[in-house]
Amino acid sequence: MRNALVLAALAAALSSSPAMSQSVRNLAPWDTAFLPPALEWHGASRALLADATNPWITDFERDPQRNVSPDYATTRAWFDRLDAASDLIRIEEFGVSPEGRPIYAVIASRDGATLDPAKPVLLAQAGIHPGEIDGKDAGMMLLRDIAFGDKGGLIDDINLVLIPILSVDGHERASAYSRPNQRGPRIQGWRNTATNQNLNRDFLKLDQPEMRALRTFMNRLDPDLYLDIHVTDGMDYQYDITFGFNGEDGVYSRSPAISEWLDDRFKPAINAALEGQGHIPGPLVFGVDGDDPRAGLSDGGLGERFSNGWGAAAHVPTVLIENHSLKPYEQRVLGTYVLIEASMRLLAEEGAAVRAAVAVDRTLRPAEILANFVPDPTPIETRAFKGVLYETYDSPASGRTEIRWLGRPDPELWQMPYYGSRASLTLRRPTAYWVPAHRADLIERLRIHGLQMETLETQRTVSVSMLRLIDPVIAPRANEGHVQMSVQTVEAEDRDWTWAPGSVRVPTDQPLGDLAVLLLEPQSSESVFAWGLVPEVLSRVEYIEGYAIAPLAEAMMAADPGLKAEFEAYLAADPAFAANGDARLQWFYARTPFYDDRYRLYPVGREG
Repeated sequence: MRNALVLAALAAALSSSPAMSQSVRNLAPWDTAFLPPALEWHGASRALLADATNPWITDFERDPQRNVSPDYATTRAWFDRLDAASDLIRIEEFGVSPEGRPIYAVIASRDGATLDPAKPVLLAQAGIHPGEIDGKDAGMMLLRDIAFGDKGGLIDDINLVLIPILSVDGHERASAYSRPNQRGPRIQGWRNTATNQNLNRDFLKLDQPEMRALRTFMNRLDPDLYLDIHVTDGMDYQYDITFGFNGEDGVYSRSPAISEWLDDRFKPAINAALEGQGHIPGPLVFGVDGDDPRAGLSDGGLGERFSNGWGAAAHVPTVLIENHSLKPYEQRVLGTYVLIEASMRLLAEEGAAVRAAVAVDRTLRPAEILANFVPDPTPIETRAFKGVLYETYDSPASGRTEIRWLGRPDPELWQMPYYGSRASLTLRRPTAYWVPAHRADLIERLRIHGLQMETLETQRTVSVSMLRLIDPVIAPRANEGHVQMSVQTVEAEDRDWTWAPGSVRVPTDQPLGDLAVLLLEPQSSESVFAWGLVPEVLSRVEYIEGYAIAPLAEAMMAADPGLKAEFEAYLAADPAFAANGDARLQWFYARTPFYDDRYRLYPVGREG
């Protein structure tokens, strides 16, 4: 209630401005009168809206303001009716959420229960962030038009799989106050899951049941094109539908052939379709300075925790779609409909070409894996940008200068520096990794990814390289349900290691070999170590009392002049160490056979 009163007061205060239109004065709190004015839009795609007499009209279309999205139960009931009424539509449940809700896909196909592997598959996923639900309502309209309208020909040569809501629990934590930076729908789901996890950070670590279900489903589906549909935040601009992928415009990609197809074929076809329906498509927009809209743009990061980063590493053509949050819900939903339909038409024409690109990328076995991408401080190019007029003012609330967007296109193109990313780490590709049986949880994550592996049925001793972690760092706060860790330096130790039954050997000579490297090398920022999944290696077992180690240390120096000289050099170089009696004794303890040999020894072995 308090939030409602605050927003109502804010709307009332804003409505007192002479420049504020009467329509804004009358808005309810959930209509976010405090947001910048919306740019005018009169797109031809409005012709896609169903007539009120259509028995399959959706809740979104039925609402006069096009600002409604149905809840989980209503959405499922509508799809169930569609499934029952049309032989072209079927529902497949592929997981269950932490709160017990089925996670499902809606499949449009002429193939019946078993999809023809000769036909390309388009997977369109909505609601990984449930407040960003444009793809659900667009998908409902499109599937209706395939089943009972004039779009049935779209599935003559391909199959469409729509996941209307991936984060189903977050979808039901719904409120008029979930996303204050977004214009509609009126009631929006919550960004995170019931366990307060962001599924859009889980593509590599595979923590959550929703993501594990999705990845298992995708392994079976093997989509030829994957659309991950979001709504962005940030600055105002003219573009309503933006999209992108790793490797765009010829920059580095783990899947260069796929990126080239997306650049040369997908992007121009989708842009043309959207423009033809009155939309303004554009590249993904990530401003580098929230206080200065003209400061430049960046690629937003290329990490494999996101769908586009994972897709490049897994060689799955993946497009990240970010509709603009300040555009009206109707405009965003209709643009999403146009994008999915255009993607289907293109895939029907280009199925062989995209499969050929995937096949090429799946043969890649780079000896060195670039990792840990960070922003490059030097712009790689200047981009023309369709901006929106704005002004600045002194805010009595913030006590600083703030931006006020004016709701009018800037007639002049902005020339924006564009900053890419560069790898800060290069990893060597080993022949294989060995994961111990007692880490069945890590082995299960590898299996869900689809990695090929050999499971030991009997004990085996293998010559491997084990990595000693030098000065690992523990993050000061939790992130995504984990306390993250990092390590800059590792030392390899050759060992004859005995692996128990149930341990696995993961060869890197496979299409997903790059994923194995990124997951299992502890220096990788996307690794199981980096996500804090192997904290036990930082726990040292056993210790030695001072009365025992002091005489032993003295005997060690007497017996080994080289050790004595090394110790004295360390004393001279580090006064803090020299003044710390415990640290001095620990220095000797670490050089005895009593010391815990597995302290900071990473449990995954490297072969070759």
